[in-house]
Amino acid sequence: MSDEFKNGGCAPSDCASCGLDCGNDSPESHNTITLTLDDDTEIECAILTVFPVDKQEYIALLPLDENGQNQNGEVYLYKFSRTEKGDPVLANIEDDEEYAKAAKAFDIVLDNARKAEAAGAPLE
Repeated sequence: MSDEFKNGGCAPSDCASCGLDCGNDSPESHNTITLTLDDDTEIECAILTVFPVDKQEYIALLPLDENGQNQNGEVYLYKFSRTEKGDPVLANIEDDEEYAKAAKAFDIVLDNARKAEAAGAPLE
């Protein structure tokens, strides 16, 4: 699987090449990521959040159809890290127990966001 962050064509691993000169390579600053699966299928995903569990970070992605919509509410969870140069790296979560921990933590993130929204707090 490969990944490419996009914000109007910007890949954070090479922000200078996109021409936007945003200067920000945080995954949250980029709206989408294109996943290339093992069968070379490309899936555009909205980046929901990056969140920690213990000492590992994870990323939650919302797969989008050709119209930029998600009809089924499915969310993809991946391990998230950075290379020494700061480039983002996604990896599959291979262990069922680890996946369950990440999913539970993501549910808490979602619940907190819903509570904040219901209370009228602006979402970041």
